[in-house]
Amino acid sequence: MDELTDLATLEEEAFAALRGAESEDALNDWFSRYLGRKGTVTLAVRRVGSLPKEARPAYGQAVNQLHQRLEAALTERQKDVKRAALKAEMVETTFDPTLPGRRPEVGHVHLSNQTLREIYAIFQQMGFQVYDGPEVESDAYNFELLNIPAGHPARDMWDTFYTTTPGYLLRTHTSPGQIWAMREYAPEPIRVILPGKCFRYEQVTARSEMMFYQVEGLVVGKNITMADLKGTIVAFVRQMFGQERKLRFRFSHFPFTEPSVEVDMDCVLCGGKGCRVCKHTGWLEIMGAGMVHPVVLRNGGYDPERFSGFAFGMGPERIAMLKHGIDDIRYFFSNDVRFLSQF
Repeated sequence: MDELTDLATLEEEAFAALRGAESEDALNDWFSRYLGRKGTVTLAVRRVGSLPKEARPAYGQAVNQLHQRLEAALTERQKDVKRAALKAEMVETTFDPTLPGRRPEVGHVHLSNQTLREIYAIFQQMGFQVYDGPEVESDAYNFELLNIPAGHPARDMWDTFYTTTPGYLLRTHTSPGQIWAMREYAPEPIRVILPGKCFRYEQVTARSEMMFYQVEGLVVGKNITMADLKGTIVAFVRQMFGQERKLRFRFSHFPFTEPSVEVDMDCVLCGGKGCRVCKHTGWLEIMGAGMVHPVVLRNGGYDPERFSGFAFGMGPERIAMLKHGIDDIRYFFSNDVRFLSQF
C-alpha cells in the first residue's frame, strides 16, 4: 500500500532528524515539525478518515504505532541532550565537587523576643520570677478587680476587643496578671514580672499598634516603699541603657496604683539636649508605675494594713525602639527580613 510506504519513509526521515537534534531548541523545532498540531505525523493520523474503509485498520494501526515510537524516542533524546548539556556546563565551569557547600541562611530570635530576654535577665538578677497570665480575660480580672468598675472613666482609655462570650475579652494590658499572681501566692511576699501580648482596637500608627507586648512588674511584701520602686527602676534602666542614663519621676494617675508616677529617661539620641524624637524636651517616657492601690491588694488576697507593694508597666517594643533608634513600631510586625536581619 502506498500509504504504508509513505509512513515508512516518514519514520526514517523523522528518526534521522531526531538524531541530528543537539539542543533543546532543535528538539522543540523537531516536535513542531512532526508531532505538533500541524506536524507531519499528526496530519498523517488525521488521514485515516479519508481512506477507503478496507484500508483504514492497517493504516490506522501503523500510524498510531509510529506516533507512539516517535514520542518515546523524543523523550529519550531529551534526556540525552540534557545530560550532554550538563556535562558541558560542568567542564566549562570547572566545578570542584570537593569544595564545601554553601551554608543555608539561618534565622535568629525576633527583636521583640531579644528585648524580652534582656528584660528577663535584668530582673532575674534582682530576684524576680516570670509569671504568665491568660490573654483572654474576664471583665472582672481586666477591670473590676483592678479598681476599674463599670462606668469608671479610666475604661475610656482603651478600645477593647470583646469576645462572643459575654464578660470575656482580649486583655487590654498585663495588669490582670497582678491579681492572678497575688491570689496564687498570698499571703507570701512576691516579686514577679508579667510579660505578654495585649490587644486594643486602636488606629495603627508609627507609635501604636493594635497588638503589642507589655511587661508588668509587681512586688508585694511588708514595708515596701516608694524608695524600693525608684531603686528598682533606676537599676533596670541603667543596666538596659547604660549607667550614664538620667531619670525623672512625674506624678500621674492609674486606678490600680496610689500614688502613681510616669517614668522618663533622658533622650538616648540627643543626650537630653532636645530633638525631634523627644519633641525637643530632652526626655522620653518609658513606663508607668506606682504603689499598689489598697483595693487591688485586698482583691488579690493581701491585707493592706500589713502589706504594701509597687507595680510598673513598660512596652518592650518601646524599649527596643529607644535602644536601637527605631522610629516606627510597625516594623516589628511587618515581617520584613531587611529590618529583622539587622538585629
